[in-house]
Amino acid sequence: MKNYLPISLIIFVCNSVFAQQASLQKIVNELKINAGADTTSSKKEINSYWNNLKSTYRIPIVVEDSVLFLYKGTAKKVDWMGDFNGWGYNSDFNNTGTLISGTNIWYLKASFPKDARLDYKVRINENDWLLDPENQYRQWSGIGGGSPNSELRMPLWKEDAILTSRETIAHGEVKADILLNSKILGYQLNFNVYLPVGYEQLGRLPSVYVTDGYEYMHPKLGNMITILDNLIADKKIKPIIVIFIDHREPVNRANNKRMNELAMNEKYLTFFEKELIPTVESIFPVLPETNQRAILGESMGGLTAAYFAFVEPRLFGMAGIQSPAFLFRPQIYKLCNNPNQPIQISMTSGLISDASDASRKMKSILESNACVYHYREVNDSHSWGNWRNLIDDILIDFFAIK
Repeated sequence: MKNYLPISLIIFVCNSVFAQQASLQKIVNELKINAGADTTSSKKEINSYWNNLKSTYRIPIVVEDSVLFLYKGTAKKVDWMGDFNGWGYNSDFNNTGTLISGTNIWYLKASFPKDARLDYKVRINENDWLLDPENQYRQWSGIGGGSPNSELRMPLWKEDAILTSRETIAHGEVKADILLNSKILGYQLNFNVYLPVGYEQLGRLPSVYVTDGYEYMHPKLGNMITILDNLIADKKIKPIIVIFIDHREPVNRANNKRMNELAMNEKYLTFFEKELIPTVESIFPVLPETNQRAILGESMGGLTAAYFAFVEPRLFGMAGIQSPAFLFRPQIYKLCNNPNQPIQISMTSGLISDASDASRKMKSILESNACVYHYREVNDSHSWGNWRNLIDDILIDFFAIK
């Protein structure tokens, strides 16, 4: 009987895609392979079913809230690592694959919210990490955007249309790699500036300072330039100027200083106040008022956005906070617990291996002070696939045309 389970399982999976009306019992009855079937014939049938699955581009198989991860290859052990198990830090999730007897096909069954989106990889023999070879979807991740993951898209998850570049609209321009020699920090750094269409005739405009600016600009990560063009063209926000800070050394882009600069760094705050903001305001037509200036960041950048806005409220009247790393510096909660600061906050978090617990704690603090705040949670993770889909919401919170 060892061939009965693998073949019937594969038949069931294939027919779940091609003929979802058919019952499992009917499939088994019609396509059942006898235990004594010829081994060569069985292998041919297995390969045929597998190729049918591949041709649909539907691996992993998703039906409603259920997922069947599949991998075909010789291995002693196969498991799936990703947001669903905290990339190995959450032992409660069973991520170990099961080998279908008599085949080289491994599977893992799981269940997720119908609107979830998750990053993952296939791990072979606890050593080799692979992109899922049968999954067409990728999400770039990591500092600098150099590490793609496979992407699981549940049936109700949709990528925001605002992320699609349109040739039919006018596009803003980017002044790239503006070099600043910081005396306060003691080193050079770059920043980039987005200028909306026709800014020369628009007078002074609101501004947004974006940490991890390289990632927010990158088309495969934040894709924020496209978002800005589309929002302004659709008149969903007023024209704004956006300053993207690059934490990578100008002469050695592999050296990223974000973990130092964004860790509630007092010197970095002084750099913003004394050097960066004055430099930007001397070159570009931005409004100098605090309530017309925002800061935006994710993870450590989200921590920094909260830190800057509450510690020095004369600098930023708005703070966009995505999946904040508040637990990295828990003293942030005391700093933000000021009932007299009328700061606008827009905060987002994923619910799967992300910062929702830390964000909810901050939300309870914001409820008791003078802040105007928006808070959103999504069935997503600590990933650019999460953050990019919510950038437009934050910008609309701050700059909607009224």
